[in-house]
Amino acid sequence: MRANLVFGIFCALVTTILVHGQDQSGYISIDCGIPPYDTPEDTMTNINYVSDEAFITTGVNFKVSEEYGYPKNPVLLSTLAEVRAFPQGNRNCYTLKLSQGKDHLYLIRASFMYGNYDGKKALPEFDLYVNVNFWSTVKFKNASDQVTKEILSFAESDTIYVCLVNKGKGTPFISGLELRPVNSSIYGTEFGRNVSLVLYRRWDIGYLNGTGRYQDDRFDRIWSPYSSNISWNSIITSGYIDVFQNGYCPPDEVIKTAAAPENVDDPLELFWTSDDPNVRFYAYLYFAELETLEKNETRKIKILWNGSPVSETSFEPSSKYSTTFSNPRAFTGKDHWISIQKTVDSTLPPILNAIEIFTAQSLDEISTTIEDIHAIESIKSTYKVNKVWSGDPCSPRLFPWEGVGCSDNNNNHQIKSLNLSSSGLLGPIVLAFRNLSLLESLDLSNNDLQQNVPEFLADLKHLKVLNLKGNNFTGFIPKSLMKKLKAGLLTLSADEQNLCNSCQEKKKKKSMVVPIAVAASVIVLVVVLVIIWIILRQRKKGAYSGPLLPSGKRRFTYNEVSSITNNFNKVIGKGGFGIVYLGSLEDGTKIAVKMINDSSLAKPKGTSSSSSSRASNQFQVEAELLLTVHHRNLASFVGYCDDDRSMALIYEYMANGNLQAYLSSENAEDLSWEKRLHIAIDSAQGLEYLHDGCRPAIVHRDVKTANILINDNLEAKIADFGLSKVFPEDDLSHVVTTVMGTPGYVDPEYYRTFVLNEKSDVYSFGVVLLELITGQRAIIKTEEGDNISVIHYVWPFFEARELDGVVDPLLRGDFSQDSAWKFVDVAMSCVRDKGSNRPTMNQIVAELKQCLAAELDREPQSQ
Repeated sequence: MRANLVFGIFCALVTTILVHGQDQSGYISIDCGIPPYDTPEDTMTNINYVSDEAFITTGVNFKVSEEYGYPKNPVLLSTLAEVRAFPQGNRNCYTLKLSQGKDHLYLIRASFMYGNYDGKKALPEFDLYVNVNFWSTVKFKNASDQVTKEILSFAESDTIYVCLVNKGKGTPFISGLELRPVNSSIYGTEFGRNVSLVLYRRWDIGYLNGTGRYQDDRFDRIWSPYSSNISWNSIITSGYIDVFQNGYCPPDEVIKTAAAPENVDDPLELFWTSDDPNVRFYAYLYFAELETLEKNETRKIKILWNGSPVSETSFEPSSKYSTTFSNPRAFTGKDHWISIQKTVDSTLPPILNAIEIFTAQSLDEISTTIEDIHAIESIKSTYKVNKVWSGDPCSPRLFPWEGVGCSDNNNNHQIKSLNLSSSGLLGPIVLAFRNLSLLESLDLSNNDLQQNVPEFLADLKHLKVLNLKGNNFTGFIPKSLMKKLKAGLLTLSADEQNLCNSCQEKKKKKSMVVPIAVAASVIVLVVVLVIIWIILRQRKKGAYSGPLLPSGKRRFTYNEVSSITNNFNKVIGKGGFGIVYLGSLEDGTKIAVKMINDSSLAKPKGTSSSSSSRASNQFQVEAELLLTVHHRNLASFVGYCDDDRSMALIYEYMANGNLQAYLSSENAEDLSWEKRLHIAIDSAQGLEYLHDGCRPAIVHRDVKTANILINDNLEAKIADFGLSKVFPEDDLSHVVTTVMGTPGYVDPEYYRTFVLNEKSDVYSFGVVLLELITGQRAIIKTEEGDNISVIHYVWPFFEARELDGVVDPLLRGDFSQDSAWKFVDVAMSCVRDKGSNRPTMNQIVAELKQCLAAELDREPQSQ
């Protein structure tokens, strides 16, 4: 007996040494928002935390407000005192490099406390993703609510991405992020590694005070005491129990306590309700015998879930080691009831030491190929690309990287298009581009790329479009690319000095060098004299004397413009300072020609010089903008005219005209809710690019349905930069300027204060969204003959939550109610009176994509 006692004490000491002597190998412990060189230690767990600067390149650091932080809240966990917030981008991701590598199981825990860090007193809501798959939605009850999310996930690579996704309901933020290696042989399900397990509850059933975690738990699981209205007996032991035998390794303080019903025949029962009956639950129950049983005593247990046995046989808890039971098949439904009962021949009541309950999260999204990820990451690193590029470049499908287009197949995504136009790229074209093996379109225009255009671009066998204009390349385009161009396999755009019809090697004798040089000098001198003569002649005539526009776009004479418009035969629109005519180029390409009013430029008698100057400056602003801004949701610029007689801007022609006319035409009958959502997203992405993708940022100032053009594929593009305003380079938050715009769309705050910023466009876009869903104009004429805005038309229905009064009758009820309501909520948030209360365009894009996802998920209306 004495020997057994000594052995028990020895084992307990060994266990204590093993557990409390554990190092933090493989742990990643991040205190988000703290300065880069801070390395605080948690005094309760002795876990060493680090700043998140090495794990993410985006975001802004904040402290929680004094009301919620130290010293008013002295018990606040140190990891909750600061946050990192992400006001830019739809998706921001932490990159966690795994010391144990792939094919291991990891516990990931994220913690959040709002604490009114931004002073707005507005609780946000946002989503979490692990790699490319949804994890959970983060919501708060109040500003001091401490929210913790935990997931168990297998690593498919040596890196795990933890991403925060903006849903348009406030700026995402995070307080702390932790990763812990876990025994890969435990927490099994029938789905294997095709699911992750999201923690629902983890209870220490027999312990009533405090929580347990590292160092007692080698996996740093946090065990909370179970609180219940039912009175249970607590059982505690100080004896040794082997917790390592089955791999789950529950901590000593958890396994050495248990609960039992007061009545020997009563069961132990746990209840909970699921909002979604399709959620799949798994429970892991921990047992160990804590009492010394007499010879005539037995404790036999059976486990039932909603009346069905979890295990086919009963069992007796061991007093030597802990045992873990789980359900081999997932349980679903709304109401859940776990009952631990004694068998008929058991003399003692059932016990339960601890329980973990998880929900299974399917891994439905597919990721990008590792080759493409390495290639695009290399490009990002080499050129220091200034975009919110984090996580997987292609997935989730609703949130790809800006400028990246991807294939959509059932295996892995690959990058098909890459738009890095005007991205500040400096240096040669690097070899990493060649590794994007499925690339079809590459736009590198308007950067500072140098040296020769590399031969390896011809190795991209799927490449169909290549834009190299506006760079500083030396030499000529390689013969291999020119060969593809001549064969019709490639559309190539490049500066004239890099194009060559026959790139022959120099075979001239030295004696030819001097005559050629002399001849070239004479030619240059003649050209310079001609240019000076033309400039002097134009100044004498009082012609437009602004800076010459950059080369690279086609310049038309007035006679050419007259010819391509058939002598200005067909008017297709009217915009700022001019009429728009339909035209056709020599190859049959249809174009839209916007003529600047002659009366504004010629300064006839009675016309103010300020009006002339205003129009002239307007032309210069719009032309310069169009030459530098490139995005698939902005109208493409074809060329311009600037001579003594007239000025004009020439765009691609959009077959379906503008959105205002389209909504008013018979075509609106076929404009389904899904199509309207695509138009809204296209338009929002165009504005998002102007606000966030341009440096300096650009405010459109005349956003309206008439300035949203629709092509024959019903794709929308923002047009008419005639009123655009470029923000100063010093990143001022606003510009004071003369109020300009269109009645019904003008931001009232801008009208009152003359202060311009991006939120002025947001207001106008909110009106556009309301036109899309109602089918009404921005200004509606009532039966009484009064004019009211579409905002005031929608408002009473919005307050009463009467969707039928808002939605265009032409939709005939064929839409997702959730999608439509979310859309209305987004639109009304855009037209809030105070600009600071409106969302940003990237938040709007994210929310509109959620609207589209809801519409795509619904069952189609039966006919």
